[in-house]
Amino acid sequence: MNFLAHLHLADISNTSLAANLAGDFSKGAIAGHPQSLRQGIWLHRQIDKITDEHELSRELLAKFPKGLTRGAGILMDLAFDHMLARYWDEYHHQPLAEFSQRAYASLKASADLPESLRAVLPRMEQEDWLMAYAGRQGLNQAISGVRKRLSRPELLDNAEKVVEKMDVEIEIAFRTLYPQLMAYSRRLARTTPAEFL
Repeated sequence: MNFLAHLHLADISNTSLAANLAGDFSKGAIAGHPQSLRQGIWLHRQIDKITDEHELSRELLAKFPKGLTRGAGILMDLAFDHMLARYWDEYHHQPLAEFSQRAYASLKASADLPESLRAVLPRMEQEDWLMAYAGRQGLNQAISGVRKRLSRPELLDNAEKVVEKMDVEIEIAFRTLYPQLMAYSRRLARTTPAEFL
């Protein structure tokens, strides 16, 4: 899962949007992070673990061409955010444009964001990354942005065309897996270890 999915799962589980997204920017032991972020980081890591270990994820990743094997997990995360944005109205009561603005406001209001997230937030809001996921161009821009940050950008060579070609397989996997993740996130929010609350 990528940014939009983690924010959505935080919202439907009534946990902190900022803390859940902080999980993408937080390294090391959870206890080493501010108390306000701990539950969200824990939830983020649990969702990532469930996703990575799920049979549907493994089956989808195996369908990527050999040249994209090492970057397939990144591409799946980005493509799942695209699917969520594309079919947003089926998964959330609030329009995506409104949810995106609420998410940016929540992030800006958090005093404890990791510095790396705080640094990228102005650009994320200005370019409206969450809303952009709904279109193919936005997905391609996200892939391009990740490619630029990799030490080996060739790991994502031709990725945009491959992801578009695999659109049906990705949608089937997303539509089957994501409702399970929604249920998991609600349960995990209720069963968070006390030290992270």
